[in-house]
Amino acid sequence: MFRKMRRFKQEISNDKCKEIIEKEWRGVLSLLGDNDYPYGVPLNFLFDENENAIYFHCAKEGHKIDAINAHDKACFTVYDQGVKRENHWSMDFNSVIIFGKISIVEDRAIAEEKVISLAKKYFPDHSEIDAEMQKHFKNALCLKLSIEHISGKTVNES
Repeated sequence: MFRKMRRFKQEISNDKCKEIIEKEWRGVLSLLGDNDYPYGVPLNFLFDENENAIYFHCAKEGHKIDAINAHDKACFTVYDQGVKRENHWSMDFNSVIIFGKISIVEDRAIAEEKVISLAKKYFPDHSEIDAEMQKHFKNALCLKLSIEHISGKTVNES
């Protein structure tokens, strides 16, 4: 169902893909948006390897939610910071593309647990999380991207 990588010599292992999505802080979620135009939005995320899923938080309404309600297939792209080649203008970096089905986490207790875990990834001081959750969680949703396929490669810009 998913294509094999054309540039297979640049392919990285699933373990390396998981290492990148565990370590990196942002990616781009791509959905089928209004009038079938692609809609890509940069997001913070949480990778849950045990569930083979990516979690996001967002507002209860907007373009992203409308797109998800209309079409549950999604793509999420993450890439690392890369390394500049010595004496060259180009960078070498690793990119990971994840395909799956995205849904709203309906169980609020699970949604809260996942959003707190996501916050722990980003908040330097975990003591702030409770106050932020009390202030904002009532207006937030948690999204789950159930991973169906992951592929990654080393990109050489030159």
